[in-house]
Amino acid sequence: MIKIAFCDDDFYSLNEINALLDQYRSQFNCDIRYTAFQTPYELLSDIEKRIHYDILFLDIIMPEENGISLAQKIRQYDNAVKIIFLTSSAEFAVQSYTVGAYFYQLKPICAECFFKLMDSVIEDCKKTQQSNLIVPCKNGISQIDLDKLEYCEVIGRTLLFHMENGTVVESIGKLYDLRNILSSYKNFLQPHRSYLINMDYVRNISYKTITMDSQVEIPIPHGKCSKIKNLYLEYAFSRKQVLIS
Repeated sequence: MIKIAFCDDDFYSLNEINALLDQYRSQFNCDIRYTAFQTPYELLSDIEKRIHYDILFLDIIMPEENGISLAQKIRQYDNAVKIIFLTSSAEFAVQSYTVGAYFYQLKPICAECFFKLMDSVIEDCKKTQQSNLIVPCKNGISQIDLDKLEYCEVIGRTLLFHMENGTVVESIGKLYDLRNILSSYKNFLQPHRSYLINMDYVRNISYKTITMDSQVEIPIPHGKCSKIKNLYLEYAFSRKQVLIS
C-alpha cells in the first residue's frame, strides 16, 4: 500500500486532488490511501509523530507557511518521503530541488498529466519499498538501504544499523522483529542473538567469529560454527560466489 498526504490551504484545490486520486485509484485499481491537510501545521504534526507517508503533494504559496519551508522542516524528520510541489507559480522551481523534491507540477492540473506522474512516483515507491527499510529514529524517520546495510546489532532496546560507509543509524526495536521483517531477504543471517548480518559483506568465518568487510568481528556462539558456515556456503553458491578460505 502507498500512503499519500496532500496539503493546500485552498479548499477547491484539496477537492480537486482528492477527486483525481479517487479517479486514479478506481481506474487503475491501485492500493493507495490518502489524507488531506488544509494547514501546514496539521501535516507537520503528523510527521513529528513519526507517521510516514510515501508521497506528499504540497502547495507552495500558503498564507501560514510556504511549501518550501514546510518541506525543509519535514526533511528534518523524514528523508525518504517523495515530495511533489503543486503550484500556480514557477517562481520556486529551482528552490524546490534544494529540499529533494521529486517533481514540480504547475497548476492547473490535467488528469492525464497527473496520472502519468502518479504512475512514475508509485513505481519508484515500489522499488524503494523492495530495497529499503523505513525505521523510526531519534530525529524522526530514516531510510535504510538494505543493499548497503553491513550488519545490525541490538543493545538493550536500541537497534544499531551499521552501513557500509561507516555511518550508524539508531532505532528502537527488537532484533527478533527485524529478523522477521527481513526473512524474505536471503542475504541476511542471524548468527548471534545480538547480531543480524548481511552475508554479502562477510570476509571470513573462523571457529569463533565472523569477520565483516569493515573488520568488525561478530561472535559465533559455541557449537554454532558448522551450521553458520553451511548457511553461508549455501547462500554463496546460490549467488555463484567464490569462497576463498
